[in-house]
Amino acid sequence: MDSSNSNEVVHDFSPFFRIYKNGKVERITADTEPVPPSNDPLTGVTSRDTVVSQENSLSVRLFIPKITDPAQKLPLLIYIHGGAFCIESPFSPLYHNYLADLVHKANVIAVSVQYRRAPEHPLPAAYDDSWAAIQWVASHVNGEGPESWLNEHADFDRTFLAGDSAGANIAHNMAVRAGTMNGLVGVKIVGVVLAHPFFVSNEPDSLSPVIEFIFPSVRIYDDPRINPAGAGAAELASLGCARVLIFVAGKDVLRERGVRYHEALRRSGWGGMVEIVESEGEDHVFHLLNPNSANARVMMEKVVSFINHGH
Repeated sequence: MDSSNSNEVVHDFSPFFRIYKNGKVERITADTEPVPPSNDPLTGVTSRDTVVSQENSLSVRLFIPKITDPAQKLPLLIYIHGGAFCIESPFSPLYHNYLADLVHKANVIAVSVQYRRAPEHPLPAAYDDSWAAIQWVASHVNGEGPESWLNEHADFDRTFLAGDSAGANIAHNMAVRAGTMNGLVGVKIVGVVLAHPFFVSNEPDSLSPVIEFIFPSVRIYDDPRINPAGAGAAELASLGCARVLIFVAGKDVLRERGVRYHEALRRSGWGGMVEIVESEGEDHVFHLLNPNSANARVMMEKVVSFINHGH
């Protein structure tokens, strides 16, 4: 056997991943070294990791702000990371630092979900894992779940879903499931934050090949999970929350998808309140890459306000 063939690239989905003839997957946007959970002495935010499902290697990173009152109940944020369903994690510096900052500023408990990633685990694995994590969170409603922070300090009547890019896509789909499956007894999803959501349009584009590859079982343009503004208009009306906050960025190739989603949601007959905020002159997920920029600070203030005035 010619071993040189094993280094042959059979699928190249730059800038996300390549697959080699020997089956190896190379993530091109290099996954940075994971950041361990921590205790920040400046803010008092503490984080820790816990396994939700050994079977699916499903885990979450939890964040809690400084607790001054043992009886205090805080809003609960379930966050789903982006990365085109195939890169990044809650343990990367990008997401660890963002969640720690948000938890400090909004005074919330956060659960950051590590779903199985494509291409090793094609969609709908990310959706199923995220739903399993949300159901795990819901198992704490009576104060008898495995995670003491959630048992003692989470206000399940003030639960929020949020995500960026592919994570925003997943967060939307989790809100649809919550609205149509009645699977979250005791959990009230007040609001959903979608930052630069990763949806497809009705026509193929530069992102279509990777989505078609990692979601092989569906026609993506006809699937409401990937194209909610086109294929999923009926599902939008059953979105299981009262408020939605959408962020788009002026230079982002996904900008129009977020705008279409906003318009479709308004037309759908859904009875909630939806707001869209555009960051002019900015690109995709700029708020994660440059969190100290003026526009990133404006975004953070908007999210904090949305959570703290969302009940």
